[in-house]
Amino acid sequence: MSKSIFVFASFYPKANLESQVQEILKGMVDPTRAEPGCLRYDLYTSTKDGVSFHLFENYADTPALDFHRQTAHYKNYRAVIESLLEKPIGVVVMDPINALK
Repeated sequence: MSKSIFVFASFYPKANLESQVQEILKGMVDPTRAEPGCLRYDLYTSTKDGVSFHLFENYADTPALDFHRQTAHYKNYRAVIESLLEKPIGVVVMDPINALK
């Protein structure tokens, strides 16, 4: 039986590029939520120590995450987002231990 996959990704924009980064990330939400196997794709922001954005993602299984990473919208966003950030995207892929079902 395949297991659900969780991803937490953090983005730290360069100064004065916060709104541009936010718009790019917001543009990922609807197409990603429409993907088969996407269970959750939520965008958050924090203003502690500057503006940052965080994606909490949940996919039905590893093939669903792999599918996401092959979509045109994913490839397009990855082609532009890095140059707008202070540091590389922080991505953590997690397996649940005792998450709610």
